[in-house]
Amino acid sequence: MTTRGITYDTGFVNAGTATLRELDPDAVRHDLAVIRDRLHCTAVRPTGGDQDRLELVSRLAVEAGLAVWYSPFTCDLTADESLEFLVDGAGRADRLRQAGGEVTFVCGAELSFVNIGILPGERIEDRVPLLPVIHATTPLPADAADRLNAFFATAVPAVRTVFGGPVSYASTMAERVDWRPFDIVGVDAYRSSDGTPDFEEVLADLVALGKPVAVTEFGSSTYKGSATKGALAEDVVVWKGVDPVRLAVPCERDEQEQAENLVDLLGVFDRVGVAATFVHTFGFWHMAHRDDPETDLDRAGYGLVRFRGNGADAALRPRWEPKAAFHAIAEEHRRRSGRR
Repeated sequence: MTTRGITYDTGFVNAGTATLRELDPDAVRHDLAVIRDRLHCTAVRPTGGDQDRLELVSRLAVEAGLAVWYSPFTCDLTADESLEFLVDGAGRADRLRQAGGEVTFVCGAELSFVNIGILPGERIEDRVPLLPVIHATTPLPADAADRLNAFFATAVPAVRTVFGGPVSYASTMAERVDWRPFDIVGVDAYRSSDGTPDFEEVLADLVALGKPVAVTEFGSSTYKGSATKGALAEDVVVWKGVDPVRLAVPCERDEQEQAENLVDLLGVFDRVGVAATFVHTFGFWHMAHRDDPETDLDRAGYGLVRFRGNGADAALRPRWEPKAAFHAIAEEHRRRSGRR
């Protein structure tokens, strides 16, 4: 494994509301320095649905000496809207690349779920019931794969007209992506006890394609038993519109389970020959830590750090504290980097 990375949420936008309501450049600079110096990462994958934020965080990451995987992560866009968004982002990413940054462009993430027109449902809320299927290893229906690959047949050449660096995509394990147009195979690799019985086999098959494979996301939540749920650990959260408000069932906080699961997954990725990994995620900004177990949303969050208050509002967001997984990933990255 040569690239040790982490995702960084700049604000996933759903119905006009972002998971991070305001982005503070000074806080980002601090976080990126921590990512570089304490987590021993060599790369960061900024994700989100606001181009100005993506460009800003990517530029600050380049200034911090980190490789950047510029990664639009949008919601409820049509194919035409998504194409326009990707080309815009690719042009911004290329300006950073031409200025000396090490930049990879990621042509979206989990588009079968977040975009309109590949799977049924006009709103992302309509597609949420499909999440167990989307994050399984059983391939999606062929007609969905055909629509996704038809989009890429147009999108990847369009991106390459404005971006001169390597191009990837953050797929789910169920998406049947035609990887021929891409330089790097990318997969959000979430392991669960029931939906991904052939987890290692699917990863090994991707490596066998002969291109570098990046695990663009892998993660684990922070309550007991959540490691078995993979990407679906948020199923315990009660939402009011787009805002999480409380936990529906008692969830025992278990930071050690999260830490052990992440380290074990890094071992899996090493065994199958993955070239790059991105832990998901630095901060799960919209799910804050609270003393009340019922409203301690961080228990369902995938962040390596925890914070109090309204995490979606930068004005109320205090500085974070590292969780056990932060220290475990830091040690594992340090060991793999050969640092003492």
